[in-house]
Amino acid sequence: MKLRRGALRAALGLALLPLLLGPASAVEPISLGLAIAGAAASALTGIISYPRLYCYFRECCLQRHDRRAAAALQENLDKKLFGQHLVNKVVVKAVKGFLNNSNAKKPLALSLHGWTGTGKNFVSKIIAESIYKGGLQSKYVHQFVATLHFPHAHSINLYKDQLQSWIRGNVSICPRSLFIFDEMDKMHAGLIDSIKPFLDYYELLDGVSYRQAIFIFLSNAGAEKITEVALDFWRNGKTREDIQLTDMQNALSVSVFNNKNSGFWHSTLIDRNLIDYFVPFLPLEYKHVKMCIRVEIESRGYVVDEDILTRIADEMTYFPREERIYSDKGCKTVDAKLDYYYDF
Repeated sequence: MKLRRGALRAALGLALLPLLLGPASAVEPISLGLAIAGAAASALTGIISYPRLYCYFRECCLQRHDRRAAAALQENLDKKLFGQHLVNKVVVKAVKGFLNNSNAKKPLALSLHGWTGTGKNFVSKIIAESIYKGGLQSKYVHQFVATLHFPHAHSINLYKDQLQSWIRGNVSICPRSLFIFDEMDKMHAGLIDSIKPFLDYYELLDGVSYRQAIFIFLSNAGAEKITEVALDFWRNGKTREDIQLTDMQNALSVSVFNNKNSGFWHSTLIDRNLIDYFVPFLPLEYKHVKMCIRVEIESRGYVVDEDILTRIADEMTYFPREERIYSDKGCKTVDAKLDYYYDF
């Protein structure tokens, strides 16, 4: 019975290839006809509409079940993200609740803030990988970098039209599309407001619902305020784990809104409360830098040399200058330093 089922699967796979892979990959008709058994042919009509079989060959919108995606997100953040208890808690709850909500009233909008190297891009990557096997390479994940995709101030009106068309077209194809906007602190003021209708509480816009989409914004803006709060806690003898979201959220949103060097300067997205969470990434401490170095060495398949690990961590620069509490580049330059010390 197992052999017959295996043969049937193989025959069905051959039968579906022309449909799933397109004309360029189609199997030669005569050979294909010889390969398909009678039983496979009779079962084909019923099987071809089965979504899991199609998704085995081609990536599908919302490739992973909502609960599986939430579980994968939690597991990856627990294992790979260091020193960011607020991020772990807020992102997991926000994404998990959104994915499991079959009647969301608006898209999910997360704005991630903090210094370079604290994990903003890393977390957006983990979110993408949790929902789609292809991660950032998925055709349903769309990443924009301000200095690359929107470089010229005089072309803002053109960018607005292009951005609206891109979002509208991709959400029409896949309601669970993920949009990531990097370098928001370098984006021209006013540009991001063009996507305001897509983040608002509309059931439909021109026949399209955006309520299942996810928008993530990454920015260095607000990092000074985050560091200020973290230092106050440290000077008062409290740990970073004592910091709660309520200690950061309002001050962070106001700081970003009033920052003239931010793409969110006086943005209607903030003014209309369309950003669901402002997520603060705390500056990383010495111990967190060592964790990053250890994981990177192990990921390359090498045994950890504790002396080299400590030497690399010691060479990183820290601030404030006298206390040397926080790494000014987070874990950003770990890769380059490992290449210098290890003969990879």
